[in-house]
Amino acid sequence: MTTLDVNQVIDNARFTRFHWMVTLLCGMLLVFDGYDLFIYGAVLPVLMKEWSLSPVQAGALGSYALFGMMFGAFIFGPLADRIGRKKGVAISFVLFSIATFMSGFATSPTEFGIFRFIAGLGCGGLMPNAVALINEYAPRRARSTLVALMFSGYSLGGVLCAGLGIYMLPRFGWQAMFLAAALPLVLLPLIVWKLPESVGFLLRQGQQAKARQMLSQVAPDVALGSEVQLLQTDAKGAGVPMLDLFLKGRAIGTFMIWLSFFCCLLMVYALGSWLPKLMATAGYSLGSSLSFLLMLNFGGVVGAIAGGWLGDRFSLPKVVLAFFALGTVAIALLGFNSPMPVLYLLIAIAGATTIGTQILLYANTAQFYPQAIRSTGLGWASGVGRTGAIVGPLLGGWLMAAALPLQMNFLVFAVPGLVAALAIGFFILYYRGKQEAPQVVVAAVRPAV
Repeated sequence: MTTLDVNQVIDNARFTRFHWMVTLLCGMLLVFDGYDLFIYGAVLPVLMKEWSLSPVQAGALGSYALFGMMFGAFIFGPLADRIGRKKGVAISFVLFSIATFMSGFATSPTEFGIFRFIAGLGCGGLMPNAVALINEYAPRRARSTLVALMFSGYSLGGVLCAGLGIYMLPRFGWQAMFLAAALPLVLLPLIVWKLPESVGFLLRQGQQAKARQMLSQVAPDVALGSEVQLLQTDAKGAGVPMLDLFLKGRAIGTFMIWLSFFCCLLMVYALGSWLPKLMATAGYSLGSSLSFLLMLNFGGVVGAIAGGWLGDRFSLPKVVLAFFALGTVAIALLGFNSPMPVLYLLIAIAGATTIGTQILLYANTAQFYPQAIRSTGLGWASGVGRTGAIVGPLLGGWLMAAALPLQMNFLVFAVPGLVAALAIGFFILYYRGKQEAPQVVVAAVRPAV
């Protein structure tokens, strides 16, 4: 009987059709997740008019889904370490699809808020599990790129939402935007059939044969006969406590990751929820305002892919730091009077460096924690970050209610970017040269081939 470390096999594997399949499936799920998350910003101007919502009420209503995301991340991240990531992803997908569909039947802000909270539970559970799954199977030299490609589906969902909003809102009303969310459920059998289970989970369950079968798809050139005993050097039993995130020199990194998540998601959801309304208040039409939301998410796609590519060639936290710094400047400049081409460019840069940086933060977090506590680490980072996501729409509502100049609104939205940049800078400096520093901090990953 010979033993084989699955982490080494996966890290050094060639890129195969299996990797494409996992990336495409997870990316497709995040398209629907992103659609669900940006839908509120698209319909907000219509809802405020139909239900006579004040800016503060609208901000609070937008936060219901984000409260759900916070609890969903806390629940489904650690839960997936116990029941498997495939089940965690499938449950989350069904939950947010059905709840978003039901939101279209809401007749009052209270009903709408309840359905949005339930949808948020599913959205919050899907993200950390999808990131953990693709990180587990991706070769090390292309890991950041694959995570970014997968997460670009999130921004594509926002693009889809804004594009449909431009067409559907004037013709069919806001309800149609939510009813369309049921259509992706027809893909559930494909997800259950093709999405792989975590090989780490299979090993913890003692399912060596299934683990060998899964690993043979990742690295078909490696001999994996029945005489081979698979193991993971950092594997632990199920039921990982949250306190493990602070052990073995990880405490400072965990706190800085949480702070950067908080600030980043605050910016993402402040802009995603209020950008169309702010621009409409500034005198732009509803169609133009939604086109700004489309450009924001288009920038997120470009930023995610470019950031992942850069992250595989340079130190990923340094790329995150640069993105936060650039995003702070771009958002601050949005409130000033600019020609339309410049305004669209600034919005695209803001999307690339907020939505795109959120994606890079997930990749950085997944590489910071060992496999055995990865879902827990991602779940808690995402959950803490959701408090920032909750504050974002509320902050926008308070600013709108205060009737501040447009420039002041965007300057306030830019401040968290500066705080996040300082947090990541401290993260880099603290782990530089330390033995416990993860690979993601101390060196660039080998170029992808």
